[in-house]
Amino acid sequence: MGVNGAEQWEVRERIKDLRVVPVVKLDRAEDALPLAKSLCAGGLPVAEVTFRTEAAEESIRRISASCPELLVGAGTVINTEQARRAVAAGARFLVSPGISEEIIRYAVKEGIPIFPGTCTPTEIMTAVSYGLDVVKFFPAAQYGGLKTIQALSGPFPQVRFMPTGGISAANLREYLDYPKIFACGGSWMVKDALIKEGKFDQIEMLTREAAAIAKGE
Repeated sequence: MGVNGAEQWEVRERIKDLRVVPVVKLDRAEDALPLAKSLCAGGLPVAEVTFRTEAAEESIRRISASCPELLVGAGTVINTEQARRAVAAGARFLVSPGISEEIIRYAVKEGIPIFPGTCTPTEIMTAVSYGLDVVKFFPAAQYGGLKTIQALSGPFPQVRFMPTGGISAANLREYLDYPKIFACGGSWMVKDALIKEGKFDQIEMLTREAAAIAKGE
């Protein structure tokens, strides 16, 4: 089941406009909807649900079915089988921690926005060879952060980056001020402990703070 070009554009535009993508790890599918509602209430109706847990697929399915106002995608997708399951469950975009040409080919064929993980010129060239112009930069802090992104922007002026890893409320604005940043991924507003302890009001508060920083407030 492919996605048309207009929907691809809409997904990308929503992420670009929101500027921050909460990266969520859910161990229990029953936490999916309370979390989704907290993100929406906090002003960031988007989530990258990582495929690191058994609950990921069902969590995406529940959010897609019961909270359509939230743009849900799948993260940590490391093979096409996961990609297919995620899309079947309702994921509207895919994020991988590294380059997998097999996953990219699947996403391009199906018309699903894909943000593959990169941190070297060679990986960016691979992504570009498939017509991609937005890549994840991961793990951002460990690979030099904004300085490395600025250096990579020289030979790849057409590419924009979605740094993830080491992003927080403290450095979010610094990243977003650089014009080659498409959006930032982060988990500081959706930490494991907050989800497991059901502190969805605190998640909403941290999300609202992140949304305000993204808007320059």
